[in-house]
Amino acid sequence: FSARVKVLQMLPRFVPVELVAGSGAIRFIALEDLIANHLGDLFPGMEVLEHHVFRVTRNEDVEIEEDESENLIQALEKELLRRRFGPPIRLEITEDMDDVTLGLLVRELDITEQEVYRLPAPLDLGGLFSFSDLDRPQLRYPKRLPTTALQLQPSEPNGKADIFQAVSERDVLVHHPYESFATSVQAFLEQAAADPNVLAIKQTLYRTSGDSPIVEALIDAAEAGKQVLALVEIKARFDEQANISWARKLEKAGVHVVYGLVGLKTHCKLALVIRQENGRLRHYSHIGTGNYNPKTSRIYEDLGLFTADDQVGKDLTRLFNELSGYAIEKKFKRLLVAPLHLRKGLLKRIEQERRNAEAGKPSGIRIKMNSIVDEAIIDGLYRASQAGVPIDIWVRGICSLKPGQAGLSETIRVRSILGRYLEHSRIFSFHNDGDPQVFIGSADMMHEPK
Repeated sequence: FSARVKVLQMLPRFVPVELVAGSGAIRFIALEDLIANHLGDLFPGMEVLEHHVFRVTRNEDVEIEEDESENLIQALEKELLRRRFGPPIRLEITEDMDDVTLGLLVRELDITEQEVYRLPAPLDLGGLFSFSDLDRPQLRYPKRLPTTALQLQPSEPNGKADIFQAVSERDVLVHHPYESFATSVQAFLEQAAADPNVLAIKQTLYRTSGDSPIVEALIDAAEAGKQVLALVEIKARFDEQANISWARKLEKAGVHVVYGLVGLKTHCKLALVIRQENGRLRHYSHIGTGNYNPKTSRIYEDLGLFTADDQVGKDLTRLFNELSGYAIEKKFKRLLVAPLHLRKGLLKRIEQERRNAEAGKPSGIRIKMNSIVDEAIIDGLYRASQAGVPIDIWVRGICSLKPGQAGLSETIRVRSILGRYLEHSRIFSFHNDGDPQVFIGSADMMHEPK
């Protein structure tokens, strides 16, 4: 006789046990060990011969036929209900599991042996995150308050900064979390919502926090009579339900909510404010590498550029028109937009560095991103390396490029940064024979349709 005991995710993964009452000395026991020591209570009158721990990961990707769905939100909600019944794609087992029990699990879960991972206990090390809530200040990083970017600081000690005045004078680049999200991005949108000269706000929302002041600013702007467009990506993985809730709240307030292009995820982080100044319209743009999320902005390293550049504003206007379905744009003057232009634009610049190196001119490529698996980009970097271009790459996650290979990638150096903050910015920098070109954005060199 065999039985399965399902452990609820809402239960604490590690249970505190006080060694001596009142001593304050605490030890922790894994929940599965606690259950194992009380199996006799769960199966009274039976002899428990052996027990094992296993963990199943299911495919939780949501797939919907967007072009056949009259109501995208309703179709997505139906798929979300099915998510927890998705097919198993990984079985983790402890090292002590016998072959008979393993065979039973493989048959019942209908998985292959290639999807079985035998690991040392405990499984699911994500449960260790709960220890971060312990009151042990000596084990924590010292608290660090972000500063306000110099250009965005108020002129008076107790006054408020005029974001539009600052950006109209010069571009402002902010670096989170070292520089404050609240006094830059959040202040920009809140000021736009309250400014009577602002006519329209357009913004993408991929992931945001549960009590987002960004969403509240958009609602305030709509209620003040401004034209507000919010492109909410309701297919953002594992945030689908939260984004559906925000989309409905925004629509209820009068915001024009759109859901992007069929077959693509809208992953860009953009905000555009159109303001009337001296009888003409002026564009104020924010282009970021991170989500409009005040909470993750405290622990994710990201960049954000504020600019009043007219050409950038026109490019963003065209892009929002395309994303909202009003027009199909094929050319942008300052932006590299995936999936049509980004790879081509980067390959063109990589090739130029290769040619410069072959001609004896200065050259160099520096790239920072989350992952790189795109074969065309990798091959382009290999060709540049073979021509002698010095290439520095910072990759936080997956890297399919092999650096330092003789005759292939000798001039390529790849590093990863692991520290207090999660490295999240994407930067593409090209020497360009002494006239550097630098791009920031949210794209990785991946195959996902974004």
